[in-house]
Amino acid sequence: MRRLTAASRIAIPLAGALALSACSSSALPKDNLQVVANPTAAQPAVSPARSVPPAGQVLPMPVVSAIAADQQSHTLVVALKQPAELRIYDLGSLGAPKTTVALPGPAESLTVSAGQALAGIPGKGVLARVALPSGQLTAEKIAGQPAAAVADGPDTLVAVRDRKAVDVLTSGSVAKTITGQLYSADDVVDTGNGIVVLDRLRTAVFSVDVQAGTMDEGLRAGDGAANAVADSYGRVLVTDARAGALLAFSTNPLILRQRYPVPGGAYGLAYDAKRSLAWVTLTGRNQVVGYDVRGGEPVEKYRFPTVRQPDTVGVDDQSGRVFVGSAAGEGTQVIQP
Repeated sequence: MRRLTAASRIAIPLAGALALSACSSSALPKDNLQVVANPTAAQPAVSPARSVPPAGQVLPMPVVSAIAADQQSHTLVVALKQPAELRIYDLGSLGAPKTTVALPGPAESLTVSAGQALAGIPGKGVLARVALPSGQLTAEKIAGQPAAAVADGPDTLVAVRDRKAVDVLTSGSVAKTITGQLYSADDVVDTGNGIVVLDRLRTAVFSVDVQAGTMDEGLRAGDGAANAVADSYGRVLVTDARAGALLAFSTNPLILRQRYPVPGGAYGLAYDAKRSLAWVTLTGRNQVVGYDVRGGEPVEKYRFPTVRQPDTVGVDDQSGRVFVGSAAGEGTQVIQP
């Protein structure tokens, strides 16, 4: 049985978080705090019909499944569900995509760094690497359902949902597989101060020691952890879709530092590192809210009406523009705060 570190156990009561313990003797770890026998991942609240027009500009397109902006290549990357493709736009000219890349299946996630987009395609067991801005595609087969990936120096860390694991890829091959304590591996985040994996079924976050190949301490992340992103302060931010909250965890050790109420169906999440703004979509209200997260608790700075079902959001650190993708086929919204 793997236990939480002493530092985490002491900090948990102060932060209001719940510790997780796990045993490897069953298909799912034993969790005495699990409130249901068959946990399900949190889903975005269903959006009502829009009552006001969305702010800014809307780029027409079908259902959006993920969105991200890359500074190095000066591109906006939008993943569409059907047709399964990536549309790559020049951030300086968003009228039409520069390149369209057909994918083997719908991308569930997108991360961008160093002129490359990584798209998890769990339905096809594929991690798509797309060079930016050219759109050159490399499709790498992954055993299981690769939900998300992030670059970690020369390596790539892949959250493999059904195998409850993080694969470490080196030069396209699996160099290491890290398992333990997870119900589901749904996202992996590099905070700059440590690696964290998001488990939506267990609604929890876990520290990962990549060098040692171990899944370390874990903490409950609200009632329905949905999405996660790193901020500028070595923390991982998480939206709690069921309880309506924005959580902030420091790493090394993993400690819940903030739990801020965000009513209205908090779901999508992006971070503007230049302005220390966390952008949270409220699918129950068709809104996106920008919170300054530099202080002891988030401070609301912006609130805008959005396209319907705003499940995904991205941000351009350079200009501060926010991109909101509609899961109802209403396009991608561009907002200049």
